[in-house]
Amino acid sequence: MTNKYHADIIQCRSFQEIRTRLTEVLARYGEVFPADRDAQILIKPNLNSNMNALTGNTTDLRLLAAVILFLKESGYRNITIGEGTNSGFYRSNISVINRLRVDELAKHYGVNCIDLNYSKPFLIPFEDGVQAGIARECKEADLLINMPKLKTHFEAGMTVCLKNLIGSLVGQENKKKTHLSLAANIVNITEDCRPHLHIVDALFAMEGLGPTKGTPVKTDTVFIGTDPYFIDLLTARFASCDPDKITPLRIARQRGIITQELFAAAQDFPLTPYDRPFAPPKAGPIATFIHHPKRQKYFLAVRNTAFFNYLCNTDLFAKLLFLTDLRQDVFLETEMEWEGLTLAEEQCNNCGKCSEYCPVDLALPRALSEQDMQQCIHCLYCFCVCPQDAIQFHGKLGFMEEQMNQYDTIIRSIA
Repeated sequence: MTNKYHADIIQCRSFQEIRTRLTEVLARYGEVFPADRDAQILIKPNLNSNMNALTGNTTDLRLLAAVILFLKESGYRNITIGEGTNSGFYRSNISVINRLRVDELAKHYGVNCIDLNYSKPFLIPFEDGVQAGIARECKEADLLINMPKLKTHFEAGMTVCLKNLIGSLVGQENKKKTHLSLAANIVNITEDCRPHLHIVDALFAMEGLGPTKGTPVKTDTVFIGTDPYFIDLLTARFASCDPDKITPLRIARQRGIITQELFAAAQDFPLTPYDRPFAPPKAGPIATFIHHPKRQKYFLAVRNTAFFNYLCNTDLFAKLLFLTDLRQDVFLETEMEWEGLTLAEEQCNNCGKCSEYCPVDLALPRALSEQDMQQCIHCLYCFCVCPQDAIQFHGKLGFMEEQMNQYDTIIRSIA
């Protein structure tokens, strides 16, 4: 880490590979980690939706687990996973942290887990004299680790290190202030929050209509570094996205935060782009018309009214918003009812996929046939990736039915 602008890019597929490669790389970032083993460490993933990491939506539990294990094996005792999830789920009283089993992952590895939507706010400056409340845990952490997902994004162009920090804002009231000047306020949060380390999950990235409604792309890649602007420029190159079309990066260049030296270093950094350019985030004509910068403020004024929020909670209007791409999420209230997983042994060909994807390192598929599943956190990664449909779910999928409808075939084909 002698270069002024530095990053590490690693390739890994299984949980075991992720752990090994991440440990090797993080060991070289010694100056980033506090000397005090009782230091407050906050891990900030991307949990914007109840669609799991295999869809390209949210931070992979395997990567989270690998970071936690590295920290614990390094002797750190005060580790917290914290995220202020999507305001639509927050408004609907749906716990994305629970649905993604992040709280159960935290419990399994003996760390804390909090929803930053309910934190005490620390006011930071936004555009035009507006102030917004960021979670105090983000400001007070001795080590803040930002763990975004690499995704194309309809409004911002791409969401990686910079955009992920919107989840550090407290509640819907503060998050909606961001959209008064989205790109500029994303930069404002980054400059005020300034995480110490960024670990970008591109194991399953997303192309197309992100941040939630796009298509997963399996790249088996993780980006690691300390400068969020440098990392975002590298991921833009990786996805063959024009950085001038990523609005927070454009604002940062205009403000001189991204200097010509930094920009040139990112362009010259040795990096092999993904096999093909990521599909751009194109929405339908209605959403594209409304979200134009000249009109978006009027839509936001309407969207933030009590009557519009009432309409959003009706099934018919919610479906209309989804179909027109004005809403990317489906806020299903039905929770999963878990009764267990079993293995149809006659269908299993022992490909090992289930073992590669388990974030708590169960001895799969053997544990399924032996019913040795006490440590299972019910994330359903093994169920989602099994190419033979040999892993069978018992119970009611609830909200997971929407993921299966949208992504089941493609996940099984690319995993």
